[in-house]
Amino acid sequence: MSDAQKNGQEELKEYADGWLTERKGTDAPGFLKLVTPIISLGGAAYLIFQMYGDVNHATRGPLVQQFNAATKIGSTSTTLMTIVAGMVFIYAVVVSVFAFRKPHQA
Repeated sequence: MSDAQKNGQEELKEYADGWLTERKGTDAPGFLKLVTPIISLGGAAYLIFQMYGDVNHATRGPLVQQFNAATKIGSTSTTLMTIVAGMVFIYAVVVSVFAFRKPHQA
């Protein structure tokens, strides 16, 4: 135990004008580290799987197919959504690398 902890004084860092505080040298909980890439990859998967709508659904599938035919969903929106899904994937990788790194002392 350090001298600061023995005296009841821990080194705290404040962020956002005191709205957030943390003990020096602590790390984020493991479940928060794990949830970040799961949510990001879930968003990318949702974009990829729903690119043309829910065409195989029992009740609304035919309606979605008619809407796609009427609006002529084509390669432009597919390309755009693929690029956005790729950006979400890159975000998930970067945030995961950042989250699972060992915290540095500031």
